[in-house]
Amino acid sequence: MTFEVETKDCTALSDGELAEMADLVADGPAGFDIGLLSKQRDEWVLITQVRSSGQLAGFSFCTLERIGGTPCVLWGLVSVKRCPERAAILDALLADQFRKAVLAFPDEDVLVGTRLRDPGAFIAFSGLHDICPRPGYRVSGEERAWSRRLAKRFGAEGRVDDRSFIVRGDGSACGVLDYEPEGPDQVDPEVAALVQGLDPKAYDVLIAFGWAMAEDLAAKYSP
Repeated sequence: MTFEVETKDCTALSDGELAEMADLVADGPAGFDIGLLSKQRDEWVLITQVRSSGQLAGFSFCTLERIGGTPCVLWGLVSVKRCPERAAILDALLADQFRKAVLAFPDEDVLVGTRLRDPGAFIAFSGLHDICPRPGYRVSGEERAWSRRLAKRFGAEGRVDDRSFIVRGDGSACGVLDYEPEGPDQVDPEVAALVQGLDPKAYDVLIAFGWAMAEDLAAKYSP
């Protein structure tokens, strides 16, 4: 299936496009609404949209920036339509952003970070290295420091447990990578255990990140 993919500045996002996004996420489990989507337009730099036959099928607010000198791709509020093509839609979203990362950070390893609630969203980290958190792995001091840096960047400074990477919510919905696989068999039970401590009513989230290696980015996404 062929998708139309576009990444542009959030400042160019129209009210009509926000309404399309709101329709896509209506009644979804993440608690997104038009008010939250409007805030994302002000808080993030880029928006990637994937369309199928002209209809919005997925979108991702994101930014390419440096944190303490380290190049990063940060995913804010991301949502993919629950449909049979969902995996391909997610791939199209991420590929467009990784192509821009190659241009912005040539020959550099890039940290990729986001927040999530559904363990199925970990599929977005496929192909990345040193993913944190991960089953059976005790995070290092530097990795714990990254959880705090990302929590601060996501507006949750002081609310992250830097061992579990869980951010305690304040009862308000926030941007997460909202992706649900087609079937429960696609989620590793050990990965699912990473989010068992989340309180959905408080809107707890899990911070997760991994590394995109420079050689992998160049091989897959160089123009």
